[in-house]
Amino acid sequence: MRLMKRYQSTLKNAVTFKGYGVHSGCLSVVKVCPADVGCGIIFKRFGEDGKEQMFQAHVSQTGKTELSTVLGHGDVRVETIEHLMAAIAAYDLDNLIIEVSSNEIPILDGAAWQYCQLFEKVGIVQQAVLRPYFIIKKPMRVETTNGFAEFLPFNGRRFDVTIDFASSAIGKQQLSFDLTSQAFRDDLSRARTFGFVKDVEKLWTSGKGLGASLENSLIIGLNNQIINSDGPYFENEFVRHKTLDAVGDTALLGAPFIGLFRSHCSGHALNSQLVKAVLTDESCYEKSIL
Repeated sequence: MRLMKRYQSTLKNAVTFKGYGVHSGCLSVVKVCPADVGCGIIFKRFGEDGKEQMFQAHVSQTGKTELSTVLGHGDVRVETIEHLMAAIAAYDLDNLIIEVSSNEIPILDGAAWQYCQLFEKVGIVQQAVLRPYFIIKKPMRVETTNGFAEFLPFNGRRFDVTIDFASSAIGKQQLSFDLTSQAFRDDLSRARTFGFVKDVEKLWTSGKGLGASLENSLIIGLNNQIINSDGPYFENEFVRHKTLDAVGDTALLGAPFIGLFRSHCSGHALNSQLVKAVLTDESCYEKSIL
């Protein structure tokens, strides 16, 4: 097992970025600020009534999770947090206040590369309090008719993700990944979200996918070919992106885990269901400092 960080950490200074939400298509400005020990990851935004709302980055705060991971409900919510949360988890950041101007985190590059650049540019500071870990003690599995997600005991932080799509552009792909900031930056952070031209009209009708473009998404055409002129960044970019999503979704445990996350044909909803299942069965884990 790699040496786990023993102390909590935060950013040295605030970073700000802006862009358009992949689903809403609306401009959003986000400021990620340092926070005191024990604060955790908090998203802050204002409702239409002008009142400040704060959401802990925890699965207990999640709303409807299908096409993205959402904190909050109704008009006051923060959507599509998974890529930012993945970078936060990969860089072992424990305490942040994230101010968001709209209902959605910008899609930016469709992955997490820009977050890695921002975090490395501003720097990370160690704090004087030990960080807790969720140590997975026994298996926990949730499943659907088509897939599953599970946590297993393991002496490290590993993700073993398999996807299987009917489209010949994707097919079956598998990735085993040990989470470190360098591995995340080099192997996952540029893996973009993806979608199909055949689904565009349905998405637009439901008010989703309004900010998707060839600049931030891998798009598969009606002929089952990737239509982006630059093609995929990796031969298995699709499963790399699903692994990136899993890193972000499991970060909603509220603390880093030590164990193995394994999934087959999973997504945000099933990942969220697994995290909830673990937290409701205290025999599955031990929460302790190292």
